Formats: sequence, structure tokens, C-alpha cells
Amino acid sequence: MLTYHDLVSGLRQIELDSSKPVIAHASLRAFGELHGGAEALLGALFLQLDALMMPAFTYKTMITPPEGPPDNGMLYGSGEDQNLLAEIYSTAMPADPLMGRLAEKLRQHPSADRSMHPILSFAGVGVSQALRTQTLAEPLAPIEALAAASGWVLLLGVDHTCNTSLHAAEKRAGRRQFTRWALTEEGVRACPNFSGCSNGFEQIEPLLRPITRTVRIGAAEVRALPLAAMLETAAALIREDPLALLCSSPDCERCQAIRNHPAPIL
Repeated sequence: MLTYHDLVSGLRQIELDSSKPVIAHASLRAFGELHGGAEALLGALFLQLDALMMPAFTYKTMITPPEGPPDNGMLYGSGEDQNLLAEIYSTAMPADPLMGRLAEKLRQHPSADRSMHPILSFAGVGVSQALRTQTLAEPLAPIEALAAASGWVLLLGVDHTCNTSLHAAEKRAGRRQFTRWALTEEGVRACPNFSGCSNGFEQIEPLLRPITRTVRIGAAEVRALPLAAMLETAAALIREDPLALLCSSPDCERCQAIRNHPAPIL
């Protein structure tokens, strides 16, 4: 069984600067049997870091309208039953289970703050200023704020398909963004600059390998990358190849929309 001591020892090998903020993504299952679960991993992270942020997205707020703008990577009118189950966003809403147990544990931390985006909120400790940069129109602004502060990306037992920050690289490169709708206390709100699909993101791993620090903790591979360098590398790739990092599924509406209109939005 993996212990808290094992986590601390492994994370120290990454040699992160505690003064630099980190955006993390994690799969507890990837570590194998872990004594203390999410609480142990979060404690080990805070022993190494002063500032930690994670996505705390809330997809159950989303509404599918009967019609909307063209080439928007979705099938309008297809969500009538799901719309009936949609919930009004509040900062007390749990993070979607797809974010993982660690993200929800961080959201519940007594010192944690959370941004107000009704679908794409972030939560964290020591990142209040970055969280405040997020607006309805700029959902990825906290990532850019961490990049400006020389932050890092930490992938704990997950690969780049879970690396939300690569969506910021897509936006930098001018890749098509989408509009989604969410249920809020003010009613249904349009949420522009919603990102595309991430299922093809692991294709960038060889290109990012030179700037990646890697360690194995238990059964999990842990990767750490400097955020600013990663964003610029990925954005340069997409500028050079507008179809880079898209997934291969013919059923992916967002990737197909980008293929139909690959030119960057200037």
C-alpha cells in the first residue's frame, strides 16, 4: 500500500519551486492502493506547494438550446431530457465527478476559493488573484494568470488528455472556440470561448518530453511541465498545423467543426 511518506518522497523528486503556482490534474486510481486517499495526496501536495489550483467544472448546469450559432460543435435540440435535470450553478456545487476526487477535496478545503464561471470554474488555495481573472467571456484566464506567474502543470497519474491548460494553447493559436449555455441565478446564460475536445492531446507528449519532469509514485506516472513553455510549444504546433491534436473520432462534433473551419480566428 502506498503511504503519505511515499507521496512526499516522490513529489520531492520533481523539485518544484514552492513559490510557483501549480495547476494539477489527478487520478487517485492510477496510484494503486493509497492509504488516506485524496486527503493524503492533497496533504503531500501542500507540503511541497504554496499555491494549488484545479478545475472544478460543473457540467450539470449545462443547457442545450433548440437552436444557436452554426458550426458550434453540438446538436441543437438534443438535450430536452437533460435540460430538465440541469441545476443552477453556485460555488457550493460539487465539482463534476470527471474532475476526480482530488479536485473535489481541494474545493472543500477551508482555505480554498472558487471562481464563478457556471460551467468552467476553478478552485484552489493561494491562487485567489488568478481565480479573479476569470470572466464569462474568458474562462481560461486563470490558466494564463498562472503562466504569467511562472506556474507549472502537474499531471498526477493522468496524461495530456486531462491537461486543461492545453485548451489555453488552442485559444492562443486562434483555434475555433464554441458557445455553451448554463443555468444560473440570472437565468440561462451564454458562455462563449468554450474549448474543444481534449481526447487527442496526448499526441503532443513527444514534443513536450524535453521540458517534462517525470517520476513514478506507486503505479502512477507523475509529470510536471513549466506552464508558459508548454503553452507556447503547443500554440506554435497548432499555428503550424491547424489540425494538430484533434481526436480521430468521426463522431466528435467539436473536432469535426474545427476540421471544417481550420483557419485560425484572428
